[in-house]
Amino acid sequence: MVNEQVLNVVDVSKRVGKKRIIKDASFSVRSGRVTGLLGPNGAGKTTIIRMLVGLMSHDKGSIQIVGHSLTENFKEAMAHVGAIVENPEFYNYMTGMDNLKQFVRMTEKSIFEDTLNQVVKSVHLENNIDQKVKTYSLGMRQRLGVAQAILHEPDLLLLDEPMNGLDPQGMREFREMIQQLKEQGVGVLISSHQLSDMELICDDLVIVQKGEISYVGPMTAANQENKLVVLLETDQQEKVQVFLKEEGYSVSVDQNYLKLELTEDTRTTLVKQLVEAGFGIKELKVHVDSLEENFLRWTENGGL
Repeated sequence: MVNEQVLNVVDVSKRVGKKRIIKDASFSVRSGRVTGLLGPNGAGKTTIIRMLVGLMSHDKGSIQIVGHSLTENFKEAMAHVGAIVENPEFYNYMTGMDNLKQFVRMTEKSIFEDTLNQVVKSVHLENNIDQKVKTYSLGMRQRLGVAQAILHEPDLLLLDEPMNGLDPQGMREFREMIQQLKEQGVGVLISSHQLSDMELICDDLVIVQKGEISYVGPMTAANQENKLVVLLETDQQEKVQVFLKEEGYSVSVDQNYLKLELTEDTRTTLVKQLVEAGFGIKELKVHVDSLEENFLRWTENGGL
């Protein structure tokens, strides 16, 4: 079912020595939606992904996958997960298809040839699947990795920096592939430090900085958080500054301008109030923060 919770992370922490590298992380992933786990390099994204697949333990909190506790029912939980952590590894001397068949032999679920062919087609490898993996480009290896991760039809797909090194064509094909999985009801969590890539693919965002979650929510809400910054020059700057503060505005001075953070509605009200009070407006400049600027603000301008 679309929009059911397939991953629920609650107050998860991880300590290495005396240092807490992940601090009370909480977020969820829902079926049929793509969630971006974003943050600067070194923010803790890969650590979180590694904990989600059991490659690292967590010291505190809970991780549930399709209702199964990762610590109490590890096998049942992981049966619902497909993942690529860091770089996908293959037998280079074997073909892509032989690599997939080798993976099938290691799984407990019965996977038939029709399913294999369908998965290969879904990742756009049907023309290259019988070539040896050593001839594959980075993009082809990434697609083969996704094919391996979704062979058993997981409810949750975890991808750690999957677009690193891809050329524009490879990135486009990757986005199309993720869109298809989303339409099939798979919940996808993608870690990345590249906001521009995630804007085109994600429904939801989880922003992490120095091991702490600084934003969780839908991409649309993240865009709506954009601030409207007004730079104002009038014929009586000092009097206008006093007037605006009396009217309840937060005003600062930026070089020759008065600076205010407003909404679109309050900008109209501001102009009307100034005109009715008899002040002359010489210049009014408006700047809207982009999603990238918000991202830098959420991550304290760190590490991009």
